[in-house]
Amino acid sequence: MKVSKYMSTKLITTTPETSVREAFATMRTFRVRHLPVVEKGELVGIISDRDLRRPRWAEEIENWTDYYRLDEATKVGDVMTRSPQVVRTYDRIDKAVRVFREQRYGALPVLDKKGDLHGIISPHDLLGALENCLAKNGGKGGK
Repeated sequence: MKVSKYMSTKLITTTPETSVREAFATMRTFRVRHLPVVEKGELVGIISDRDLRRPRWAEEIENWTDYYRLDEATKVGDVMTRSPQVVRTYDRIDKAVRVFREQRYGALPVLDKKGDLHGIISPHDLLGALENCLAKNGGKGGK
């Protein structure tokens, strides 16, 4: 089973210059928790709702009223994960499962052979793969 069969191809993306407030609104509007970050047509990062709730710089602040900085001044590029782990359209599902289990990511951008963004895959998508596999095997699992 290939990643391309189960990935979501309805991509909602953002840019590094987008405010985190706008990114948060986009996530709520489209009911997604991750946005690939694209600049000049290339994947440069990914941002999650967790990045917005608890950015890495939160450990450094003294005034906890700044904990949630969903304002226009803070940009996606300030809190995104740069150069995210990715999988390829031609990778097998087990590679994505391994990355999710080892790294505990919530989503992975999916690139094609040329490096173009074609989708995103989440553990929820992998449940669809599991469901499909179980159905093919009469609910018994295995190979």
